Amino acid sequence: MTAGGSDAVESPIRVGISACLLGEEVRWNGGHKRAQFLFDAFGPSVQWVPVCPEVEAGFGTPREPMRLSRVDGTIRLVTVTSARDQTPRMEDLIRRRVPELRRDGLSGYILKSNSPSCGLERVTIFDRQGIETGSGRGLFADALLHQFPELPVEEEGRLSDPRLLDAFIERVFAYHRATKNTSSA
Repeated sequence: MTAGGSDAVESPIRVGISACLLGEEVRWNGGHKRAQFLFDAFGPSVQWVPVCPEVEAGFGTPREPMRLSRVDGTIRLVTVTSARDQTPRMEDLIRRRVPELRRDGLSGYILKSNSPSCGLERVTIFDRQGIETGSGRGLFADALLHQFPELPVEEEGRLSDPRLLDAFIERVFAYHRATKNTSSA
């Protein structure tokens, strides 16, 4: 029995995360960006939900690197060397995968910084000639924020700041408590 007298099982705290940050070799070059500090900070208290939008969209590993490009006024996901527009494949993945994440009962999400799919902010945008024209948000990250406006979401790069990491962990646990109380009411 739990402290409240119920024998309900405590639901795990589930946090979505860019799969490369867990050490999965899914990056464009076949590598990873394991962020050990996240494991150390969260410890065993979270259940990680790994997502690599680029692999799940069928781009494979390794793959030609991609970047965000402004084409005719819209942001597109384009391969660097062959200039192939991969936006439709990413949009198909987003339409399928982002709603699935709602069923996963996430209490937070950690994205890979600077990624054309997962970057939360300051992702470089190029023009057709490959000249930097500004910055924006990765396509998957943008869809995630629109679908889950209240969900605590952050980039691993910013979480290397201990104060931001502590604040994010508090937000994740508070979100978990709030949504657990809402779903059990």
